[in-house]
Amino acid sequence: MKSVFYGAVSATALIASAAYAEPQAEVLHWWTSGGEAKSVAVLQEEFASKGGTWTDMPVAGGGGDAAMTALRARVLSGNAPTAVQLKGPAIQEWYEEGVLADISAVAEAQGWADVLPASIAGHMKCEGTWCAAPVNVHRVDWIWANADVLEANGIEMPTTWDEFNAAAAKLQAAGVIPLAHGGQAWQDATVFEAVALGILGPDGFRKAFVDLDMDTLKSDEMKAVFDQMRTMRGYVDENFSGRDWNLATAMVMNGEAAFQIMGDWAKGEFMAAGKVPGEDFLCASVPGDGFLYNVDSFAMFNVDGDDKKAGQDLLAELIVGQNFQKVFNLNKGSIPARIDVPLDEFDSCAHLSAKDMSESSDNGSLLPSYAHGMALRGAQSGAITDVVTAHFNSDMSSDEAVNMLADAVANSM
Repeated sequence: MKSVFYGAVSATALIASAAYAEPQAEVLHWWTSGGEAKSVAVLQEEFASKGGTWTDMPVAGGGGDAAMTALRARVLSGNAPTAVQLKGPAIQEWYEEGVLADISAVAEAQGWADVLPASIAGHMKCEGTWCAAPVNVHRVDWIWANADVLEANGIEMPTTWDEFNAAAAKLQAAGVIPLAHGGQAWQDATVFEAVALGILGPDGFRKAFVDLDMDTLKSDEMKAVFDQMRTMRGYVDENFSGRDWNLATAMVMNGEAAFQIMGDWAKGEFMAAGKVPGEDFLCASVPGDGFLYNVDSFAMFNVDGDDKKAGQDLLAELIVGQNFQKVFNLNKGSIPARIDVPLDEFDSCAHLSAKDMSESSDNGSLLPSYAHGMALRGAQSGAITDVVTAHFNSDMSSDEAVNMLADAVANSM
């Protein structure tokens, strides 16, 4: 009955109708750290203020791996949660198993297509229907720097990789660690894709890490990417192996290191420590054009009962609503997925991110991050990262790395 007349009114109005039970939502997510928990609490409070009952199902650990294990067990038992934190191709993988709900009525009533960048909206659709709601946009291709360290050494934020290398050599000679890095596979992949975007350009990046074009994967330009990675390996301190990303951020914060290449969740660490962008720390996109994004989102699973379906509708409406998009992203360090949210309360780095996202969306260089599960399915992204990490932690040549990369991708398909 809901779908017959939904388009004319909002989800909230429908839920207030006597025809519906109290909205219920069991929400599976892995936002369990301090800042993340504070962010998801905003959504819980909004849901409750609209008459809903929220059952929290946080699953810590593994960047979502443990949560996915819990989800599969629930789906196989025929008792899926109402909403689940999912992103990128994982949304479509679950859709192909026939377990995702259609939330197009909410999306159309709320005009999502008019306020979301087309590239990001595409991740939220399953064969033309809306099946997920985006929460934010994290930019991945950032360079963060300690402002005092750069000033003391007469260094400007680099705008080319040659400038970065020259700055790093100068810092190293002065006894400063040029690049704070944690030797974990996903961190290696984060640096690699940032370098690749700068050297391959947006079109080359798309061919390599979205289309998996073999000519691009085996190209001289890709060899240049590995050459730069080998150079950057020399700018990392000896104790980098196994270091968590936030500890690398702390090295920049305390002046032990000058730069870090990391997504804008690193900004949350600076801000939580009371640091001021533009004064204590600096932010800039990595050298080159384009914008690599990582989008958090919630997919809705098939559930029985009007109360749970009403909960899904309300949850979807609130997630993409202007208020939650503002408050959540102020806490998380990211920017709103919708482009019409006022940014008056956001910092200068967020303003730069929003400006670049808009321009990249217009010129076709808004690109999904392979390293953070937005561009490829697990087998393909894992194959690439295995090669990146093997190269970074050995004396492997760029020629060898490119050949291994092409073989690994071919074998994963």
